[in-house]
Amino acid sequence: MTPTLVPHHPARDWAEIQERMLVPLYEAVHERLGVGPGTRLLGLDCGTGLALLMAAARGAAAAGAEADHARAELARTRLPDTVPVTSDVPEDGPYDVITAFHAADRTSFGPADLTRAAQRGTAVVLAGWGPPERCATERLLRLADRLADRRPSPRADLGALAVRAGLRPVGDGRVACPFGYADEASAVRGLLSTGVFDAAVRAGDPAQVEKEIEEALAPYRRADGTVWMPNVFRYVVARVP
Repeated sequence: MTPTLVPHHPARDWAEIQERMLVPLYEAVHERLGVGPGTRLLGLDCGTGLALLMAAARGAAAAGAEADHARAELARTRLPDTVPVTSDVPEDGPYDVITAFHAADRTSFGPADLTRAAQRGTAVVLAGWGPPERCATERLLRLADRLADRRPSPRADLGALAVRAGLRPVGDGRVACPFGYADEASAVRGLLSTGVFDAAVRAGDPAQVEKEIEEALAPYRRADGTVWMPNVFRYVVARVP
């Protein structure tokens, strides 16, 4: 098996391939919190803005914070001018809902940022991977750890993270978010865009990292060439006391 050796553009690959995999999570959270007209919503680590676009479509006044310059620029191109994206937590709060859909992994914002733009009663949502046995992508996460020569990271305790931020957990949920790709090359590009393999790429040969990912995808390849990986994501809803 040979690596794809396709030029990668992580921010664009995230926007075009990977981000849509989390639509069920975004929808479930928006529905649970009643996001709609009158809601002021802030998305931390908003990526290329799909969750913000969905919130705005429901009538919410949405804004985002994204530290990655390339992702932030793509978000600005796909979002209307009424949905600003900044590199830091906006100063025009407070917000009614704050989402951190990547609180367990690709996060550039610390616990203090979860409440900086909040007020008493603000709902804060933290999300991340579900139980390992319910996530096909667990195999790829462990591969990323091995290639980066680091010990496997335990699942983040979202409830504990909320408490450390001074929040009061009030509920949680699980959402099926299967990763489906048109072909193996798309799967490799999508998975690389998550940031999970960044350390591995820095530590070694990018072509070898691609080859290892392709081999790990073998159990999830279908006869028609598509790749299908069932996953469950978990989220915690907390309130500012």
